[in-house]
Amino acid sequence: MPAVTIRILPDETHRALRVRAAHNGCGTEAEIRDIIEAAARPSQGVKLGSLLLGIGRNAELSNADVEALQRTRDDTPAEPMTFE
Repeated sequence: MPAVTIRILPDETHRALRVRAAHNGCGTEAEIRDIIEAAARPSQGVKLGSLLLGIGRNAELSNADVEALQRTRDDTPAEPMTFE
C-alpha cells in the first residue's frame, strides 16, 4: 500500500488534527486517512440536478430567466421509440 509524507504542516493544523482524531476516538494517522478518503472518493457521485444547478449558476440565470424558460417549455409527453 502506498505511503504519503506531508511536509511543512503548520503546528496549528497538526494540533487540530490530533484533537479531531481524539474526538472521533482514533489516532491522528487514521483521522488523516479518513479525511483524504472522503475528499478523494466521495460516497456519492455528482447528481444530474446538482450539475445542472451549477451550470445555471455559472450562467448567472436570474429567477426571471428560469421562469421564462419554464413558460416556453414543451410539456407534451415524448412518444416512445419504435425499433421496427
